[in-house]
Amino acid sequence: METFLAPAKINLCLHVLGRRENGYHDLAMLMQRVSLYDRIGISLIEGSAIRVHCGGVVLPSGQQNIAARAAEALFEQAGIRQGLEIDIEKHIPVAAGLGGGSSDAATVLMALNDMLGLDFTPDQLMKVGVKLGADVPFFIFKHPAWATGIGDKLEEVKGLPPVWYVLVNPGLEVSTAWVYQNLRLTTPRDNLRIPRFSGTVDEVVALLYNDLEAVTAERFPLVGEVKQQLIDLGAAGALMSGSGSTVFGVFSDEDRARAAVEKLSVRPGWRAFAVAPVDD
Repeated sequence: METFLAPAKINLCLHVLGRRENGYHDLAMLMQRVSLYDRIGISLIEGSAIRVHCGGVVLPSGQQNIAARAAEALFEQAGIRQGLEIDIEKHIPVAAGLGGGSSDAATVLMALNDMLGLDFTPDQLMKVGVKLGADVPFFIFKHPAWATGIGDKLEEVKGLPPVWYVLVNPGLEVSTAWVYQNLRLTTPRDNLRIPRFSGTVDEVVALLYNDLEAVTAERFPLVGEVKQQLIDLGAAGALMSGSGSTVFGVFSDEDRARAAVEKLSVRPGWRAFAVAPVDD
């Protein structure tokens, strides 16, 4: 069995620009991978069955699991059949705005491409991935990105400062579909541009914005409480990631971030992580 790491992501900003006729939304957002990882073990086996195991977490089984669907989609594109055992060790909270399922799917696509010598380019893998989920191409892209369209059009963002983030998940699972269904769109904005950075923490804090936060926080006031806790513990700014319920705080250094995690982790049902940006 070979093992691969699937990182989480956060949205430093998320603007909903409008709704398409097919139900998808046009977005403009800055996405960054962070050092909280699921571990994906993959074994090639005889036959053509694809089996996914994820101990301790209730996930869709068999072909409904996004990791299994990723393997099926890649094999269909390559015109092959291959048996697999996929073992997912979950550390990224589920339904939490951190992209865990999309990252797992992207990791499976990239891992199988290497293991089987399929020689698909990253662009080709992203075209397979977007059919599985709008966030999947971002994890194949492997860089901080300004994402537009449904989140699948990516431009690399450079110059982000080496900050630390504290992720806090208060134990709530939030349906992304529910959040978008309850979103009240305001006047569409068309003047958003890819952000530029010179490497200061204040630039990141000034960017923090999420159109989805008000929807989730109204239904789950705990989101606002987590934000205030992070600010009280020294975060320069705080924001809900994606559709929630995970909230992150921006810290200038690792020591302050880890000190905050130590205090936040005592809250029953809360999970807190000190993480750094990932860019490779």
